[in-house]
Amino acid sequence: MADPRETWSEVDATLRNIERVLDLPKMGRDIAELEEQAAEPTLWNDQAHAQKVTSRLSYLQAERNRVVTLRRRVDDVPILLELAEAEADADSLAEADKEITELEHMVSELEVRTLLSGEYDSREAVITVQAGAGGVDAADWTEMLLRMYLRYCERHGWPTEVFDVSYAEEAGIKSAEFAVHAPYAYGTLSVEAGTHRLVRISPFDNQGRRQTSFARVDVIPALDEADNVEIPDDDIRVDVYRSSGPGGQGVNTTDSAVRITHLPTGIVVSCQNERSQIQNRATAMVVLQAKLLDLARKERQAKLDAIKGDSPGSWGTQMRNYVLHPYQMVKDSRTETETGNTAAVLDGEIDEFIESAIRWRRQQQLPA
Repeated sequence: MADPRETWSEVDATLRNIERVLDLPKMGRDIAELEEQAAEPTLWNDQAHAQKVTSRLSYLQAERNRVVTLRRRVDDVPILLELAEAEADADSLAEADKEITELEHMVSELEVRTLLSGEYDSREAVITVQAGAGGVDAADWTEMLLRMYLRYCERHGWPTEVFDVSYAEEAGIKSAEFAVHAPYAYGTLSVEAGTHRLVRISPFDNQGRRQTSFARVDVIPALDEADNVEIPDDDIRVDVYRSSGPGGQGVNTTDSAVRITHLPTGIVVSCQNERSQIQNRATAMVVLQAKLLDLARKERQAKLDAIKGDSPGSWGTQMRNYVLHPYQMVKDSRTETETGNTAAVLDGEIDEFIESAIRWRRQQQLPA
């Protein structure tokens, strides 16, 4: 068995490095500044700005409290060990070992946050799930993935906003687009981009045959106030239509849904979550701007890769397999992370997969 003091020393060193990277004094200054803004009587005159201020403040406060609480617990461990050893109490020593193991896991989780240092990692995210090959099973699988991500966000207390859902004729959905309104949502969830493959006995096959179906997940950073994306009116086509699928009273009775097509690129964005056509158009334009910004970013990166001689990475293609028959397993094809608890994964418990993928991505970015 590992020496508990050595394990504690490693945990303490890792936490000190995290504290240095997160820069707690600066975090404290940012919190104080945001608290002043939140106290201004006119804050909610601009609701979008107010939500950003309060969301950022809440996130920073929780982040700092998390680090401070961990530091307090880590600093208490040597005292627990001394008392246990002085009294030769096996139960107390076991309790100290348990505390060290728990702290080791919690500090490891927090360490992942320090790996999110990309240009857009701190932003909110816009996520699209889209059915691939597999017919009605793929549509059903896409709806399962949408629920998985919404449950994941719910577990973390991250607000979400579903912009558009395109329902399939028989079951499931063709596609859906939603925003995650939380700092670092993009950096965290961008590792989920790619093709997700499901193998199961099809509930839509009366012969009970096994079916393989696919769904695509795309993740882009949300638009920031500092971004400047000009879209000439001649470059877009705007169509209005009646909202489809389940909804509240009146949602299906007016042509309030909006679809915007960016003619030069072919990018299409739809929004039907608001009753007002004007609100839906404004939301769709913001999403379109974010997609165009992301497209420009990817084109710049492709040019840099070409200059450096790097081949485009294919890790974002088929990135995870979900097998429900003949055995139960979810396995990430990049990190080899796997679990047999498929029900928990589909209910949003994907932290282990995301954390290992973030570490894997960072490793890929390091010089050979």
